[in-house]
Amino acid sequence: MVTPLGALARLGYGLLFVVLIPAGLVWWARGTEAVVPLPAVLAPWPGRGLALFGLLLLAAGGWQLIREGRGLPMNAFPPSQLVRSGIFRWIRNPMYLGFGLAAAGVAIATGSAAGLWLVTPVLWLSSAALVFGYERHDLLRRFGVPAGEPPLLSLPQGENTPPTGSHRVAVYLWVLLPWLVAYFAVQALGRAPDAFGLITSWERDWPVLQWTELLYVSAYLFIPLTPLVMATRSELRRFAFVGAVATVIVTLLWLVIPVVATNREFIPTTALGRLLAFEQNTSQGVAAFPAFHVLWALIAGAAWIRSARATGRPLLGWIGGVWAGLIVLSSLTTGHHTLPEAAAAVLLFLPLARPERTWARIRAGTERVANSWREWRFGPVRVINHGFWAGLGAGVGLVIAGGAVGEAHFWAAAWIGLCVLLGAGLWAQWLEGSSRLLRPFGWYGGLLGGALGAVSAHLVAAAPLVHLLAGFALAAPWVQMSGRMRCLVQGCCHGGPAASEIGIRYRHPRSRVTALAGLAGTPIHATPLYSIASNLVVATILLRLWWLGASEGLVLGLFFILTGLARFVEESYRGEPQTPIVGGLRLYQWFAVLSVLVGIGCTLLPSAPASGGLPWPSLPLVGAALGLAFLATFAMGVDFPNSNRRYSRLAEAD
Repeated sequence: MVTPLGALARLGYGLLFVVLIPAGLVWWARGTEAVVPLPAVLAPWPGRGLALFGLLLLAAGGWQLIREGRGLPMNAFPPSQLVRSGIFRWIRNPMYLGFGLAAAGVAIATGSAAGLWLVTPVLWLSSAALVFGYERHDLLRRFGVPAGEPPLLSLPQGENTPPTGSHRVAVYLWVLLPWLVAYFAVQALGRAPDAFGLITSWERDWPVLQWTELLYVSAYLFIPLTPLVMATRSELRRFAFVGAVATVIVTLLWLVIPVVATNREFIPTTALGRLLAFEQNTSQGVAAFPAFHVLWALIAGAAWIRSARATGRPLLGWIGGVWAGLIVLSSLTTGHHTLPEAAAAVLLFLPLARPERTWARIRAGTERVANSWREWRFGPVRVINHGFWAGLGAGVGLVIAGGAVGEAHFWAAAWIGLCVLLGAGLWAQWLEGSSRLLRPFGWYGGLLGGALGAVSAHLVAAAPLVHLLAGFALAAPWVQMSGRMRCLVQGCCHGGPAASEIGIRYRHPRSRVTALAGLAGTPIHATPLYSIASNLVVATILLRLWWLGASEGLVLGLFFILTGLARFVEESYRGEPQTPIVGGLRLYQWFAVLSVLVGIGCTLLPSAPASGGLPWPSLPLVGAALGLAFLATFAMGVDFPNSNRRYSRLAEAD
């Protein structure tokens, strides 16, 4: 029975997602039009159609949850029954998919650049973070194994049985279609102002073989045929997985490395030559490095060869291998791509060709770092090797931030760097300090300390606040990447139990994983590694925006948004026993949500464009960075193991 208070809570929750969030997204898009100077896509009727289709998906999912789930589509008050009928029989998250499509449709229908290039991607990422950071874990907890059973339009599981028709359709929907969307989205963005070509001098005079355009365009048949050729579910899943990972990596590279195609000149003399000229003239020349035409051909060719070996059809393997090779060669003979572009695709293909082996090597290297604890005793003092990672991060971070804010604000940058270190120590002491954790450090405390340092520098020295914060936002992902290396060695921020082929094992007795969590020898998620990967993506995006002279408020806001979303998911895989659970979420997941909201607010702040580059560090800045690096190394790598005073120990004594 629902009490009046419970009914009021449900009404408020419903209003939040049905009224306030959609209205807030429209307000955000309108408020950021000036800071998103990207080309708008105005297509009223296609946009309206996409929005209507999205709303129908959303409505179908909501109705099914109400009717079959015997409840409301609300995470805070979830339906009591697992729903796997209706639209949920086909796709897993129709409401989020529909909401995202509706947002994109509205942005296209109204010609909103901010809505299309800022609000919609953040909405999609937020939905994904909610699904992977909370909902899937919650469904498995409440409903067990049935909650993990895939719907019909899912990628196949790794089995040696023939895939179904819905498995093949799923590859088109969830892998090949997103690749097309990513490609045309990058085309719609157009050429960057600092675009450049990569043609080498000795290939500039190569002749254009017009007849090989037939081989080049055959990729548009070869690649879509691949899901139909795969004879087993395991091979189809591998093709889909590699293609999806490649799409994410290459799209990011397209966005941050502004290479444009440099086509060799020729005079069309045949129908294929005219087709070649048409294809080159109708392209913006972007999306060139790495050459995805080459990469897709290699991925598909490898899939044909593996499928042929698995089913004893060598002719199929020969056809696939030769066809892929001809497509790769045609990318050069037609002049569509240059040698560096094709070579980059080949180099990227090598680790993707055998993803299990690549992951095994990454996991093994991560495990070696995780068990690399070393310490040296000097009387009552202990020096631990993981402190050097903290020092490296602090020093590099101050160099980046100091260069970003400029020499005029050198002392402000040094002061903020010190406040970051102090804030991290005070914050974690308040939240996690105990008789066993006498000197912990917390990332969000560092952010708060840095923000307070920037505010004080603004008040005392009239330093521009957003400028200071944006400079440190540019540096923060690099700081955290180095800090997460320390986490690996120390064992803090560690993950929960994982499958043996995914997790890493800790064995060193000093690690928090063994000393506090009691997970020695148990495979656990390498959450510091996950954090390093996400921060590398964020760092690359922010650096590119800074280089292009984007609004400093946008740089600052995207830092909080992207790192908040990544942290929300990362926290769901962590296994630290001392982290409190509040309202069904880990405490730091709530901080991650707050980080996203703060980031949205920051994008609306009036601010100047970023400087567009980073100067070579001055000697005073290098000296300050070395000093901060020493302090961070001491704070996070030197302790007094025999003392029980607050802040004395970083780890247990013998």
